[in-house]
Amino acid sequence: MVLRATILAIGFLSASIASASAPTPAHLEHAKHVLAEGILFDGHNDLPWAIRTDKVAPGDVAAYDLSKPARGQTDIPRLRAGGVGAQFWSVYIPGELKEGMARTQLEQIDLMRRVIARYPEALQLAGTAEDIRNARKAGRIGSMLGIEGGHAIENSLALLRSYYDLGVRYMTLTHNTNTAWADSAADLPARHNGLTPFGEQVVLEMNRIGMLVDLSHTSADTMADAIRVSRAPVIFSHSSAKGVCDVPRNVPDEVLKMLPANGGVVMVTFVAGFTDPAVARVMQPLIEEFNRRAYDVKSDAERTALFEELKAGIVIPKTTIAAVADQIDYVRRVAGVRHVGIGGDFDGNTEWPEGLSDVSMYPNLFAELIRRGWSDEDLKLLAGENVLRALEQAEQVSREMNQVSGNVSAEGIIPLTYVTRSAILSPYWRESDGQAVHGCRLLQTVPH
Repeated sequence: MVLRATILAIGFLSASIASASAPTPAHLEHAKHVLAEGILFDGHNDLPWAIRTDKVAPGDVAAYDLSKPARGQTDIPRLRAGGVGAQFWSVYIPGELKEGMARTQLEQIDLMRRVIARYPEALQLAGTAEDIRNARKAGRIGSMLGIEGGHAIENSLALLRSYYDLGVRYMTLTHNTNTAWADSAADLPARHNGLTPFGEQVVLEMNRIGMLVDLSHTSADTMADAIRVSRAPVIFSHSSAKGVCDVPRNVPDEVLKMLPANGGVVMVTFVAGFTDPAVARVMQPLIEEFNRRAYDVKSDAERTALFEELKAGIVIPKTTIAAVADQIDYVRRVAGVRHVGIGGDFDGNTEWPEGLSDVSMYPNLFAELIRRGWSDEDLKLLAGENVLRALEQAEQVSREMNQVSGNVSAEGIIPLTYVTRSAILSPYWRESDGQAVHGCRLLQTVPH
């Protein structure tokens, strides 16, 4: 009771401080003007899963009508009101699935592509940064797909390439479960202490085909390994800074400091439990217990029921837009203004700051940053120019790698680990003086 009272007191104190110096109507009008001139490119929205698990008409794209106020946090009128110019739609599937991961992933890609096709006046499927800019000029919301968890490729680079061909432009290396080749922040103890050799191959193949490497949800070791290996900028599609809110999935300072050399971008999430330490102290034990018990859950409905059961009776402190702005300011200070972006995570969570609880409310956040002295130029970098630059650089890296490889797929350059009569070998490739260098590293000998 004492802890709960303390947390509540902290929450109310921070809210009162924020309201004492809240943005003015002039700040809000200024924010809307900045967003109208720039491109707000949000890194993560879970609308596809919200449609799949909708209680009224699960998976029914027509019934979940986005042309009017929807049951969730996202619809077209609110996207327009929020000034959203482009969106990465997360085609999330649970890492706890026991079977059918590729099938479920294809269903979610298909679902979101049908959603985009259903509203051609508002949404436009995009494959490149140029497509995003062209969609904006045409008055549409450029739409890219993002896979949330490397479990979806089932250890197959062929599946990875197929997802790219279907419109996927980033893949989060893990969700809340470790894969056979990368560690998650949520699945302890660590299985690999970062990336395995095959995990490095996945990163390089993503570079080659032009798919962004997303490091949200991954362990700090996986983050560092991926940045070390990647030839293109990485992104964190919906993460916050661990230096402000110390939860396992947030980005530590030592990783933030790696971003200027890599060119990567942390797209700050709005989820209260990942941005505000007071909320995290209440929510993180719940999240950890949910992740532990979710392994034994078989259906989406059971997962939802489990979360609601754990959440029942818990008092969650209120938080404000100021907590999100604090996160953005922190990433800017440690990594630099060219390495911070926006990744709301709407329709993927339930706890939000007051005034930042659906896709119509982005101007409120930008008004707070204007109040804090952000320039229009820096606000446009934050809104979308940083992630567009990262995407453009990834596209250039892809072109350069394909020139070196002759457009050969990864099995021709960095094939899967294989077994000879006497050894397990992991082939690799790298560049030396502009030339491709091929080789094999010995993983272990095989008795015979």
